[in-house]
Amino acid sequence: MLNLEVQFFSREIIKPSSPEIHRMRPFKINLFDQLIPATYVTSITFYSLSETNFITTMVLTQLKKSLSETLNILYPFSGTINDNMFIDHFNEGVPFLSARVNCRLSEFLKHHEIESLNKLLPCQPFTKELNNEVPLLVCQVTIFSCGGIALGLGMSHKITDVQTGLNLVNVWSTICRGSNHNVGYPSLAEASLIFPPRNPMPQNYLLLMENLWFTEANYITKRFTFDAKAIAKLRAMAKGEHEAAPPRIQAISGFIWKCSMAVSRAISGSAKPSILVQAVSLRPRRKPNLLNNSIGNLFWWASCATNLADETGTKLSELVDLMRESVAAFDDEYLNSLQGEEGFEAIAEYFNQLETMFSSEKPDIFAFTSWCNLGFYKLDFGWGSPQWFALFGKVGSAFRNLTVFVETKCGKGIEAWITLDEKRMSVLEKDPEFLKFASPSLKISSL
Repeated sequence: MLNLEVQFFSREIIKPSSPEIHRMRPFKINLFDQLIPATYVTSITFYSLSETNFITTMVLTQLKKSLSETLNILYPFSGTINDNMFIDHFNEGVPFLSARVNCRLSEFLKHHEIESLNKLLPCQPFTKELNNEVPLLVCQVTIFSCGGIALGLGMSHKITDVQTGLNLVNVWSTICRGSNHNVGYPSLAEASLIFPPRNPMPQNYLLLMENLWFTEANYITKRFTFDAKAIAKLRAMAKGEHEAAPPRIQAISGFIWKCSMAVSRAISGSAKPSILVQAVSLRPRRKPNLLNNSIGNLFWWASCATNLADETGTKLSELVDLMRESVAAFDDEYLNSLQGEEGFEAIAEYFNQLETMFSSEKPDIFAFTSWCNLGFYKLDFGWGSPQWFALFGKVGSAFRNLTVFVETKCGKGIEAWITLDEKRMSVLEKDPEFLKFASPSLKISSL
């Protein structure tokens, strides 16, 4: 095991460079932002600078300067949440930590333990934050002995879905490499106009969401790689009677769900209701697409359930069919029902169904979200493409079963970052059926 010693040598607050930002009107959050608990979603992007002429001090200076300019455009990240309704105090700024580690980047990528990734992050990932006034963005730049760097980000899930996070780093990286003329001023507030916040939001809905997100357990995160050959086989198995095979993510999600149900049965000795929830982006489903640049959470959960007595006899195609149907329900009629002041009624119906579901036997819940096809390996701050894009090491003591999908660097394989409670993970990682398709990732994949 690599003993990673991190030494911090600078802690600063980066604020928008324009004084006009501090006088901006409060930024209203949207309905979905209100419902999501305060927690940090994180990422770490690794860059090898050893073959360049960049000087570390110059890199840090340019990162901080370009972040300050980025906050002129995406100014809500410089403020704090107020009353679960809006963001203000844009002069609060963004904490920016600088650190060094005692090893080369190549050594870390070959020998790291996944939990050591947290040392490269400025915050604890996916931990319930009791204070809503925590910074909405925190940054940590860690410099390796070879000159390589890790850019660790913590973004508050109160206003950040994966597209919002991507928009932030795209603007930041574009400014950092000197292409300011390619940066526009996007319409940030469109989401709150289409999905206005509820005042007040019923406390029982907030409590239910918190309970769905956070359950006490010792959670373990493992990274498994599905190569192109395994993905092709799973898609063929999941096709069923359909003419076309399902997308890669649906096939892998259904497979992990099937294996997870088998794990639950092995632990408890009996079958129980099982629910799969998929994060579905609302941005591309809005016509015309006015939401792509908006700040905020613009996704909702497509849910499907099974209560089969013997999941071992269930075909993968049957589970994937359930998933297809749940996503297909996000049609124009349903999207229209979520919009405007009446949108809260559709959300209220969703929560009433959840309350009914949880009033009887408590089901297993397995959540899935995809960060694929978004271009994280194209993020160029002026030092070329990343060596690796990672998520987090160990989540907090209260979280949930979650799988996040990220493409491998070449795009042919998919990494599944699976977080399960310790008992389930210990069974899953030894399951021969699971390991026929999933490879434990002990070092950075070359796929």
